[in-house]
Amino acid sequence: MRKTLLALMLLAGSGVAQANVELKSNHPESYTVVQGDTLWDISGKFLRQPWKWPEIWHANPQVRNPHLIYPGDLLNLVYIDGKPRIMLNRAESRGTIKLSPGIRKTPIAKSIECIPLTAINSFLLNNRIIESQGELNTAPYVIAGEDGRVIGGNPDRVYVRGDIEDELSYEVFRQGKAYVDPLSGAFLGINADYIATSKVVQRSDYELDDDRRGSESVGTIDLARTTQEVRTGDRLFVTEERIKPSEFCPDFSAPNHDLSGVILDVPRGVALVGKLDVVTISLGTMDGLKEGSVLAIYKTGDTVRDPVTNKRVKLPDEYSGRLVVFRPYDRVSYAIVMEAERQMRVMDKVKSP
Repeated sequence: MRKTLLALMLLAGSGVAQANVELKSNHPESYTVVQGDTLWDISGKFLRQPWKWPEIWHANPQVRNPHLIYPGDLLNLVYIDGKPRIMLNRAESRGTIKLSPGIRKTPIAKSIECIPLTAINSFLLNNRIIESQGELNTAPYVIAGEDGRVIGGNPDRVYVRGDIEDELSYEVFRQGKAYVDPLSGAFLGINADYIATSKVVQRSDYELDDDRRGSESVGTIDLARTTQEVRTGDRLFVTEERIKPSEFCPDFSAPNHDLSGVILDVPRGVALVGKLDVVTISLGTMDGLKEGSVLAIYKTGDTVRDPVTNKRVKLPDEYSGRLVVFRPYDRVSYAIVMEAERQMRVMDKVKSP
């Protein structure tokens, strides 16, 4: 499915003020879009702040679908009323229909992506943050595999204990890292690693045989699309409603107030951070973040010993790159590193740009 940039371009069409739009000193006068480009890449060729692309976009009314950009399209930097604008000249070959006896072929032209979707697809579709330990502890969990086995694969059948409903779809997760704020020590959330999708086959209610009152269910589920073996103790959560990756194109914007947090983790990765790595940061919707929020990354300065005074001195933090939030939760967010001027690490700072 073609990726639409309409949400971004409509901002320009509605008369967004062009305050503080800075062109790069070495910006091109024109640029031809190539396969593999993203909106962020192209914006970064013209602007010092790529997320301000909508403020200089000029949606040409004579161009069909001007909110979509394709490989081969020519972008020209012009000035209208003294203000920089980017105008689109559609490639002549895009969308040409070739006819032959009995067959009609239309070349498939795929519009460019806002950000590299291959880097974030699994996080849009699978991983999630569990926002309390209690939510995790009370979720249904796997108690056995078929024929007494303790692990399950794809396809396979396992049994779960807890409150499940026949009409709902469930996914299987395994508890990952628990995140805490490095300064306050406050709990932020738990990274849950996606293991499998499942389908409820049946459930049986029984009376609790311990000190608790009431009843619980033992359910039979069939596994599908597993990423690794399902183990006893893995937890089930109702499948979230998620946007299709092919339709994901957030409105880039910087927070309108000062924020400061840190990189908490590189899910499924190591401590070092580079361009296009997905990271977990210690800020979320409660801090004002949303899909498309842009933050700057700063390498935390080392603390060294002054050779003259023999006292310990902290070196200044250094600007290292930028990231874009693509999946915010209450107190933490998943983000992708879009620019990296140097190698970064877990616990480096993230701030309003």
